[in-house]
Amino acid sequence: MQIVQNIHCPNCGSKAERYYISDSQITRTQCPSCDYLMISCTRTGRVIEAYAPGIHAHR
Repeated sequence: MQIVQNIHCPNCGSKAERYYISDSQITRTQCPSCDYLMISCTRTGRVIEAYAPGIHAHR
């Protein structure tokens, strides 16, 4: 079973999505605006994979 939650990105503040995947006990948070990604174990809280690029400054 998979639950999707709309959240604010912890990296840039834009709209992002958090997926709770109960079959594999995984939580995946992703942001299409800044390419933020974090995959963690819901049971232990350990981070499995993470990618948080810097925010580019506007010129």
